[in-house]
Amino acid sequence: MRIGVVVHGPNIIDSGYALKLINLLNEYGDVSARLGGTMGRTAVIDARLENLIDISKKLVPSDSLKIFHDDKVDVIFLLNYGKSDVTGQVFGYKVYNHYIDKIENNNIPVIQIERPGEEDGSIISWNNNLDIVYDLSHKLNLDIVTPDEVYENHIKNDSETVNQRVVHGVSPGENIMVNSVVIGKTDSDRLTLISKDNHIVDIVGGELKAHGLEKLGEVDLESAIIKTGLLRNAKVTPRVLMNDKPESFKVAFLDHAGEDVYKFRDASCVITVGDDTTLISSDILYRFDIPVVGITDGDLDKVVADGFKVKNSVIFEVESGFDDVCGQYIQSIIFDGKQVTYDFSNIGEVEEKITEIIKNINCKYKINYIN
Repeated sequence: MRIGVVVHGPNIIDSGYALKLINLLNEYGDVSARLGGTMGRTAVIDARLENLIDISKKLVPSDSLKIFHDDKVDVIFLLNYGKSDVTGQVFGYKVYNHYIDKIENNNIPVIQIERPGEEDGSIISWNNNLDIVYDLSHKLNLDIVTPDEVYENHIKNDSETVNQRVVHGVSPGENIMVNSVVIGKTDSDRLTLISKDNHIVDIVGGELKAHGLEKLGEVDLESAIIKTGLLRNAKVTPRVLMNDKPESFKVAFLDHAGEDVYKFRDASCVITVGDDTTLISSDILYRFDIPVVGITDGDLDKVVADGFKVKNSVIFEVESGFDDVCGQYIQSIIFDGKQVTYDFSNIGEVEEKITEIIKNINCKYKINYIN
């Protein structure tokens, strides 16, 4: 039997269950595994699993499922470790429904293993009742939950429309991230986002952050990736991969999309704009020994538990609200609107040029050096 495994998120990896489950599934057939989502990449690297779990492509979970569908495997497993049974089961419901919208023949069983090792852990067969479900339920001590139960318990009464979206399993005081941008904070255990003309305009169960909404811009609320709380909360020892450095000094530019930084893993340094973008990017780039030049304004929402930074990184802290302004000038002057330049020979020259740009727009700043 050919088995496709989609691993989602850092928690299932950090818990050790991704490896345990892949090894267990190997007893049933030939297993191929790939990541679904983006934040799990650092967890795969730290766990030394990149030769077991394919992280070569940035794919949403439903697209990872579709790849195995197109490869005509015999069964597909979705491994997840949500914050609660509610968040995990609703996540699976949405992923599965996005997946079936992308395929013509829904003839391959899709089975979700959710929060293994927890009392509220479960196994869900989304479209087929195979014997393996009952076997794994017994071996892993997981309750079998049906798709109908997920719908009745968590989906039916949400009244979701394109203009309103309920977010499940939240707790007060958590950051709200939409497509990797922090747009507010929760103050309740139930959250609803409301949009008009493809812009989020209101919230129930939290407080919106105007600067975050400005960064987010237009958004399709129905298909947006929404997360609350920390993107990764495990205390880990980061693993550094030794990459071949490019012969020329390659400087890349990243503006408010920290999870996109993987495409610059061959850069000599990366200029990052925004507090959380700098935090996420520096933490990821630490695994590739790449320093950052961060443009921040002290408006940090802290979306990862620890943010590692490579030695020799340089962090500019500018006046409140000026990180975007500085970023726009930097991209225009240094990069001519592009994302990569080879016009520098070392990070010191990059720092000097950015200092000149910030001074020319009469913005107060201070510099923090990472030693």
